[in-house]
Amino acid sequence: MRALFEHWKYIFKNFWFVLPFALLPAVFLALSLDYSGINVFVRAFCTGDPRTGFLDYFRVWSMIRVDSLLGGIFDLLAFVCIVVFVTLLLALVEKHMRIGKRTLSGLYSEFWNLLLPVLLITLAYLALYELWAVILAALLFVIAQFQATALVYFFSALVFLLVTFALLYAATVLYLWLPCKQVTGFGAYEAFVYSYRLMTGVRWQLLFSLSVSFLSGMVVVGAAAFLPEAAFRPIVIVLYCLLISSFSVRMETVYFRTDKLDREDLLLSYRGY
Repeated sequence: MRALFEHWKYIFKNFWFVLPFALLPAVFLALSLDYSGINVFVRAFCTGDPRTGFLDYFRVWSMIRVDSLLGGIFDLLAFVCIVVFVTLLLALVEKHMRIGKRTLSGLYSEFWNLLLPVLLITLAYLALYELWAVILAALLFVIAQFQATALVYFFSALVFLLVTFALLYAATVLYLWLPCKQVTGFGAYEAFVYSYRLMTGVRWQLLFSLSVSFLSGMVVVGAAAFLPEAAFRPIVIVLYCLLISSFSVRMETVYFRTDKLDREDLLLSYRGY
């Protein structure tokens, strides 16, 4: 259970050190969401009409807007901001945990060392998520053809949970690759082999932690969809700030724990920062 709580402790203890790096990516992600599609789907699903077309399902789950040029621009800006600001965040958090100091010295070189790996892992997770969205939309569309509405609800929930489990299980495979490469300096393949070996020891804890974050995020977005768009967007911005921070910082806390590295941020006081 430490994987679930340890990174949140770090985030809230270092709130103003972490959250600013997640703000701009969260803003563009929230702006890119298809509010009207989510609103229509959630209201219909909660009022006894869960059936819709494949593209409607895909619009709800996908992070890539296919119906709006402005939404596509926000998608692109969100992707760029995630790569840039997560690179900065990981560089600073790793240094803080490794030597116990929150300083900007060495940030420039570390940023360029990390930029390509962060770009690659972001592309990998985006591809994995969009594959999940396509498969989920296709399966929900097939289930929507059932005549009995009760069966549509039952199998929709079952398929969502199973496909989501597969997504998060796959996400664990690469989860420690980035901090491993960052800390050890290994090549891409060596870092993958070593990080995978470390990850298997905490796979189920990590899977549970990711599941709590993912499903909580889905519930918040679904509940916020009942509100006007002017309220929906700020709520989702706050949510994405927390989720981006959580996903990034959890990488570092889990890696330091599984590789049995001392956390100097816990051993040293903040005096002199």
